[in-house]
Amino acid sequence: MPIVLAIVLALVLGAAGFALGVLYRKKVAEREIVSAEEEAKRIINDAIKSAESKKREALVEAKEEIHKNRSEYEREVKERRSELSKQERRLQQKEENLDRKLDSADKKNETLAAKIAQVDAQQQEIALVKKSQMEMLEKISGFTSEEAKAYLIANVRDEVTHEMALKIKELEAQFKEEADDRAKEIIATAVQRCAADHTSEITVSVVPLPNDEMKGRIIGREGRNIRSIETLTGCDLIIDDTPEAITVSSFDPVRREVARLALEKLIQDGRIHPARIEEMVAKAQKEVNATIKAEGERAMFETNIHGLHPEIVKLLGRMKYRTSYGQNVLNHSIEVSHVAGLMAAELGVDVNTAKRAGLLHDLGKAIDHEVEGSHVTIGVDIARRYKESEAVIHCIEAHHGDVECRTIEACLVQAADAISASRPGARRENIENYVKRLEKLEEVSKSFPGIASSYAIQAGREIRIMVKPEDVSEDQMVLLARDIAKKIEEELTYPGQIKVHLLRETKAIDYAK
Repeated sequence: MPIVLAIVLALVLGAAGFALGVLYRKKVAEREIVSAEEEAKRIINDAIKSAESKKREALVEAKEEIHKNRSEYEREVKERRSELSKQERRLQQKEENLDRKLDSADKKNETLAAKIAQVDAQQQEIALVKKSQMEMLEKISGFTSEEAKAYLIANVRDEVTHEMALKIKELEAQFKEEADDRAKEIIATAVQRCAADHTSEITVSVVPLPNDEMKGRIIGREGRNIRSIETLTGCDLIIDDTPEAITVSSFDPVRREVARLALEKLIQDGRIHPARIEEMVAKAQKEVNATIKAEGERAMFETNIHGLHPEIVKLLGRMKYRTSYGQNVLNHSIEVSHVAGLMAAELGVDVNTAKRAGLLHDLGKAIDHEVEGSHVTIGVDIARRYKESEAVIHCIEAHHGDVECRTIEACLVQAADAISASRPGARRENIENYVKRLEKLEEVSKSFPGIASSYAIQAGREIRIMVKPEDVSEDQMVLLARDIAKKIEEELTYPGQIKVHLLRETKAIDYAK
């Protein structure tokens, strides 16, 4: 019972304390609200006072700014009015000047119109006078205006032809005097310093035999040995009545050399049958390949050319067995390399390029019987395939005039090739081709009008032409000689150079009775 009372009492006391706390907090909150409202009123009043003060200050500043802007505007207006008045005065002066100029132009136009009318009248008068004078001149001269014009043109043409011929003669004499001496000096020095053999080779090989009995052994039973040799080597064996000799013939010089070596080995060995023939041909092929490589390296060593591709070296070696008009092509290429290098040194140009191009200029002849095309085209393709320089390729391409020479080295290679080919004893030409070339030379010369006759002399190195004196004048002979020389250059192939010699002879015959 006392516990219950205690609990009840405690609850009553707790409720009373809570009610007192609530009342206390309410009074405190009311006091804070009242204080906040008073503070807010005070802040609002201060803000109003400050705003009115700033308003007054802003109004004062605005009035001052307006006054300042107004004064500046009035000043600018005065300046613009002054500038406008000046421009008006200048425009007025310009208008006055323009008026004066227009008056002056009108007066000049009137004067010009009068002068133009006067000139027109004078031109009409001049035309009438000219017409009457032309009619009078035609009556006096007996020529119409067109005939007189043609007569004057013919006279002028003759005078120009005469002057042109004289000028050509003068220039040719001057340039020949200077160029011939210098060219002879350079070529003579180059040729003098280059010694080469004057030998020629043939396109067949002769194999000597110890006795005529060996011919039958080479032919073999029913011809099996000779057939075996011809099949393995690709050459023709010519066995005729020539004592103790067999001729080996082939368009391929390398095959011909292989056949010659194989035959010599078979003759020396004495055992001639198909198996032995095959063995000896294989040995001969190895020897020829080794010789080809050695000859290519020898050409490089003699000309002091380095860095050639191994395939090019082999092709150079193959040229040892190639001839052109009886001249050994490898020896010819070495000679061209030396001569071109010596001339390049004399002229101060690239010696290495000239020598390299001179050595490789006939490279296409090594395989021209195996590949379609001229030896120039084949040589250019080979050089380009094995990364030779464009300067060397151009020299190869231009050495026969297929393209125009663009470098001094190309001209030197072309000249060295002609020197090596045309020196005495270097080449030989069969009589049929020689006669055809001379006939063609005379035919080209006679194709021009005014030619009476022509004769090829000095083995085709000079063409002597007789002209008709009534058709060709002295001055026209100079131009005609140049035209004939150009046509010969374009249509003919020949070693060295050809002298074009024109003769004009006028005869007067009378009889005393």
